[in-house]
Amino acid sequence: MKAVVLAGGYATRLWPVTRNRPKMLLPVGEQTVIDRILAELERDDRIDDVFVSTNERFADDFEAHIANSAFTKPQLSVEETVEENQKLGVIGALAQLVDREGIEGEDVLVVAGDNLISFDIADFLDFFEREGSTTLAAYDVESRKKARQYGLVQLEGTEVINFQEKPDEPRSTLVSIACYAFPADDVRFAEYLDGGNNPDEPGWFIQWLQDRQPVHAFTFEEAWFDIGTPESYLEAVSWALDGDTVVADSATVEDSTLGENVHVMGDATVTDSNVDRSIIFPEATVEDADVRDSIVDCEALVRDLDLSGALVGAHSYLP
Repeated sequence: MKAVVLAGGYATRLWPVTRNRPKMLLPVGEQTVIDRILAELERDDRIDDVFVSTNERFADDFEAHIANSAFTKPQLSVEETVEENQKLGVIGALAQLVDREGIEGEDVLVVAGDNLISFDIADFLDFFEREGSTTLAAYDVESRKKARQYGLVQLEGTEVINFQEKPDEPRSTLVSIACYAFPADDVRFAEYLDGGNNPDEPGWFIQWLQDRQPVHAFTFEEAWFDIGTPESYLEAVSWALDGDTVVADSATVEDSTLGENVHVMGDATVTDSNVDRSIIFPEATVEDADVRDSIVDCEALVRDLDLSGALVGAHSYLP
């Protein structure tokens, strides 16, 4: 089986923090977002190769990250785009990857690199093997407003009997997250695109496929975070830290109070400040400030301010 980790997004909703870095490499506790996925794929003997699907703009970042890791399976597969308006769409990128890497005739696992999932991917693959059909992971978001942002799943037992991508009026709150397993015969991305179908969201492909053959859902109740906004990113960090505070050995914290779910990274400095539920990136400086629910990026300076829900870009100076 081959695995594809989707890492081609530009994460514009997280700018300026992700203007010059892929969000999949953002830290969540002691690991990056994508490393949590890569670690599980590395352990599973059913996975032969892991293709990290990204764009030309972030290819060097991922290449360096993989080279500096202990993982042996990941390899880059690069689509020829450098800006948001050039994106191929998820299904467009997958169709190109299947052709580019020559993985026709293989079962394929596809998982979004910005997904923080708490279930074991091994359990998901066990379910896929038992059902013998395309399988998606489904989660109850418990909010019809949130459900509008995703593909809505209606089940009979474990079989998907109806799938609607981003419906205006959701009938339930069970949604598909970006984790799919496809038998070789269902890797029909090119056929789908040749029919003039929407190349953007994988849910449209699932809806098309479900009209033609069985699709099953692996439901789970553990935590899941779709890391696409500052709020969801901080929620994921809070879940990972579970109330703890992480301070890098090379960071300096003096005469300050650090509350719950704070991550102060390498060579950052926090003095005479209160910080709660926030991330202070490497070489950032916080002085005489109150910082809550905020992200302070690399080499930024925050001084004599009360910040709540802020994104402070790299190299910014906020006196």
